Amino acid sequence: MDDKRGRVTRDGIRIYDASDFAGMRAAGRIAAEILDEVGPLVQPGVTTESLDAFIADRVTAKGATSATIGYTPAGRDPYRHASCISINHVVCHGVPGPKVLGNGDILNIDVTVIVDGWFGDSSRMYVAGKVPLKARRLIEVTHDGLMAGIAAVKPGNTFGDIGHAIQSHVESHRMSVVRDFCGHGLGRVFHAPPNVLHYGRPGTGPELLPGMFFTIEPMVNLGRPETKELADGWTAVTRDKSLSAQYEHSVGVTEDGVEIFTLSPAGLFRAALDQTLLP
Repeated sequence: MDDKRGRVTRDGIRIYDASDFAGMRAAGRIAAEILDEVGPLVQPGVTTESLDAFIADRVTAKGATSATIGYTPAGRDPYRHASCISINHVVCHGVPGPKVLGNGDILNIDVTVIVDGWFGDSSRMYVAGKVPLKARRLIEVTHDGLMAGIAAVKPGNTFGDIGHAIQSHVESHRMSVVRDFCGHGLGRVFHAPPNVLHYGRPGTGPELLPGMFFTIEPMVNLGRPETKELADGWTAVTRDKSLSAQYEHSVGVTEDGVEIFTLSPAGLFRAALDQTLLP
């Protein structure tokens, strides 16, 4: 599905109208509400497929459509789930299944919905039970890296400024930014230009203009940044088996800054950082 309104930059990035922000707010809010609602279910002993079943039910109950069920990138079989759930050393695209969460597991849950043709895409971290200090620090650095990237979004800055802000924050804590995956444009399509890199040099890349919609979704590893894909064709893991974390917001460039479309209505986006630490 393509939106023919507005204009496209020479880099292929669509510029949406001011009236289009309302559609993104509605879609983003539903994605965020679902991520709020699934949080209390994340406990040791729960399976990831049960979490996904809950998410699928909530998508339907809210009158939305899952963007991931039936999603078929080139060369892959259709995806069959309403979420991606990535545990511990899984970087992204973890497939829900019979895996049982254990005490101290950390996980990212990623949900994308379609509401009246608009895509709302967000992910956040959760923990099962009590977590080690190193895992909590990873989650905190990843969250704060995302917010540093969002703070760099304003007209006149560049996508390189976003990546540089994230990379600088993460590497100052001796962690690494994954290079193999990136954020993306969205709106009335799931994935569109630009590729939003989470590393980079200031002043490089396309200029940010009002009306650009995209995700920022840094993946951060405790160890090295390299990843590998498992045989299922979806799941990406850290090559050195170090822990990985990810946070994601959908945002729009405004006339004087940025609007976050996927803010948690209940203020729970950072909830994993409030969990009890292991002794």
